[in-house]
Amino acid sequence: MFDGTRDQTALVRMEGLHKSYGAVKVLQGLDIEMKRGDRVVVIGPSGGGKSTLLRVLMGLEKVDAGNISFGGRPYITVRNGKTVIDTEVRRSIGMVFQHYTLFPHLSVLQNLVLAPCKVNGEGTASAKARAQALLDRFGLGARAGAYPAQLSGGQKQRVAIARALMLDPKLMLFDEVTSALDPELVAEVEQVMLELAAQAMPMVIVTHDMWFARNIASRVIFCAGGVVVEDGPPEQVLGKPIHERTREFINRVFHIRA
Repeated sequence: MFDGTRDQTALVRMEGLHKSYGAVKVLQGLDIEMKRGDRVVVIGPSGGGKSTLLRVLMGLEKVDAGNISFGGRPYITVRNGKTVIDTEVRRSIGMVFQHYTLFPHLSVLQNLVLAPCKVNGEGTASAKARAQALLDRFGLGARAGAYPAQLSGGQKQRVAIARALMLDPKLMLFDEVTSALDPELVAEVEQVMLELAAQAMPMVIVTHDMWFARNIASRVIFCAGGVVVEDGPPEQVLGKPIHERTREFINRVFHIRA
């Protein structure tokens, strides 16, 4: 398994990323560098490339141009018009989606142990023990035998996070993981993410929840038009943004929440 320890400064370096869907340009020369321990929250208007960025970083979407390195090692590159992905590096990245993506025909415990056993060849007993420990940690120990349809939205999302952690990722990606939840369920998912942050898990988070962004981020990146408009600590980007485009977005979002 790739351990991501070659480069002692940058964990992720994204350079000149371009991505289009037909005539629609979603990423237009996007550059981002992420250090170890960074908790990067990406905000911006709909269609600004936030979710596409995460999907590209996870290796789920090809890019038209640009490259990504991980721990100083080439991860995603474009050669002769084709995207080349280092699958060993990709296995070191975990992603949690907005709509859970749990297997409905498998129990909670089975959802967690499937990938470690199938992908990494881990023994069933070992995987089950680790899975149960994660479920206990997230307050879901008693739900190990339940099926996704029997869980609340908040429980499903916590299971999805636990499932991603079963592969011991070096980086976690979260794409609007609370946006589909009822307000009273948001806090339980955000608390799990805050616990991961306290343990220095590097993460990239796309969210519209500015309160959560302020509390979990070490950096906030505002993207619009497929490029980085502003990048800085949360108190600066969310409190005293430099660029007019950022100020307009922040003022509109906080006005809507108010």
